[in-house]
Amino acid sequence: MKIELHEIPVRDVVNGYKDSAENGVVGYGGRLNIRPAFQREFIYKEKERNDVIYTVLRGFPLNVMYWVKSDNGDYEVLDGQQRTISICQYVANEFSVKVDGTKHKFWNLTKTEQNQILDYPLMIYICEGTDKEKLDWFKIINIAGAKLEPQELRNAIYTGEWLTEAKKIFSKSGCPASKIAGDYLEGSAIRQKHLETALKWIAARDGMEIEDYMSQHQHDTNCNELWLYFQSVINWVKAIFPNYRGKLMKGLEWGFFYNKYSGNQYDPKELEARIVELIEDYRNGYISNQKGIYEYLLDGQEKHLNIRAFSPEMARAAYEKQGGICPRCGKHFEIEEMQADHIIPWSKGGKTTADNCQMLCADCNRRKSNI
Repeated sequence: MKIELHEIPVRDVVNGYKDSAENGVVGYGGRLNIRPAFQREFIYKEKERNDVIYTVLRGFPLNVMYWVKSDNGDYEVLDGQQRTISICQYVANEFSVKVDGTKHKFWNLTKTEQNQILDYPLMIYICEGTDKEKLDWFKIINIAGAKLEPQELRNAIYTGEWLTEAKKIFSKSGCPASKIAGDYLEGSAIRQKHLETALKWIAARDGMEIEDYMSQHQHDTNCNELWLYFQSVINWVKAIFPNYRGKLMKGLEWGFFYNKYSGNQYDPKELEARIVELIEDYRNGYISNQKGIYEYLLDGQEKHLNIRAFSPEMARAAYEKQGGICPRCGKHFEIEEMQADHIIPWSKGGKTTADNCQMLCADCNRRKSNI
């Protein structure tokens, strides 16, 4: 892996500057991808933006920036996007700052002041290496303060036509993925959360990590497989759970559920009736994890619901009533050797109430659970 520190003057970085809005921002003679297409937008406020220009005008040092060199010899900004865009916008006369008490755009400055900005050296680390080496390095940079999201780190490595197409679908406000599934997904599209979620789901389907999937498809000319898969997940969810409940459904790992259970047959009407019952059980305190309702309905495992346990008082009352005898094996045990259990199983409508409590020895309770 090769990491080198370069001093690159502002005049070289702003050369060829072009802001194409959602289609990205470029500079450095068109060779620097300052903001990739459909990535997060410029977020500096006026004061922060102006402070960058004051720093340059006074010759004070800016924090180092980080670029990654791609296989084709071009570059992409990993950290320093906001500072770079601020400088480019000022040199392009897009805003003014106060100089000696008077507002000046770049073209209003003296030739000496203009050259002071254009000759200012930006300290930039440029990284070349394998995908894994670059990702490891970027993670270290992120800890040090780059504040990038994990998917933004990955995007800096696995660039190409496939990623550009994926960002069009998953990485901008009002994108197709947000339109069909925004109610089911957490996080911001422009911070790459929707893309990350889709990649996490499809990678899990194939038994791999996100990085493996992106590496495998980096040089594809389209992202049709990912987009079609994502639509299948959302269409499946809407088909079996047609009544949307935001607090319960938003942010669940629907792709994981689709990978495991989409081959099973479910009756939407029966599922809806059971959801209503389970919500009522939650309100009555019989279960404590309301968001686990959907996974429970798909696989039947009660652990997703955090079913309320019998109270010590209920357990003691059942133990005294049974005289310490386990009703399944007929043997006597001390209360510490027994476990409270539902007489009518909770899955069949039994409630966590005193009249539905029995005490079983640990072995019988285990055997019953395995039936």
